[in-house]
Amino acid sequence: MRSTTSAPRSVHRRGWICALLAAPLALACTTASPTRPTQVELRDEAGFRLSEEVRVSAAVRSDFDEAVRALEAQRYEHGIALLEEVTEAAPQLTTAHIDLGIAYQRVDDLASAEKSLRKALELSPRHPVAHNELGIVYRRTGRFAEARASYERALELYPDFHFARRNLAVLCDMYLADADCALEHYELYTQVVPDDPEVAIWIADLRNRAGR
Repeated sequence: MRSTTSAPRSVHRRGWICALLAAPLALACTTASPTRPTQVELRDEAGFRLSEEVRVSAAVRSDFDEAVRALEAQRYEHGIALLEEVTEAAPQLTTAHIDLGIAYQRVDDLASAEKSLRKALELSPRHPVAHNELGIVYRRTGRFAEARASYERALELYPDFHFARRNLAVLCDMYLADADCALEHYELYTQVVPDDPEVAIWIADLRNRAGR
């Protein structure tokens, strides 16, 4: 267990959410015909990239764009309502289901979040963001073994997916009392994101507790 002087561990998601929610803006800006595929790229500042090919109408692109703005402004009820419409109109759009799952988490509706994220994984079983976000839902609902499996699945598919790496380390550290697992994944995380000051503190804390 962590010592009483340890800094609390935060779930790493903010940077990815910004990238994920910003990515659909490309849908609104495209001039492609609804009958032609549109490429949506999700990326973050550390270099992780993932693309999805979609076919959506101009109306769906507009609603998605507005939903993104609503979520970024923390107007979650409006964003959720729009994303519900988007997922009905374009049920094949994996990113919309993921965004909806994230939005539901923000308003603490974890049952709906889980449903949306499971739908995303039905559409795209190899989507690491869906696995990572579902892991967060599992962690928040006390299903730690399932959370670990979700994070590990994301990393199995994309070993450089540092958001899942950090979340797995936090889970091992704070919830599973597995110091070896935590230290391993914190250190692997720093190979991709070397300038995270929180993780540097946590690594030093773990090493100190282990007498290393």
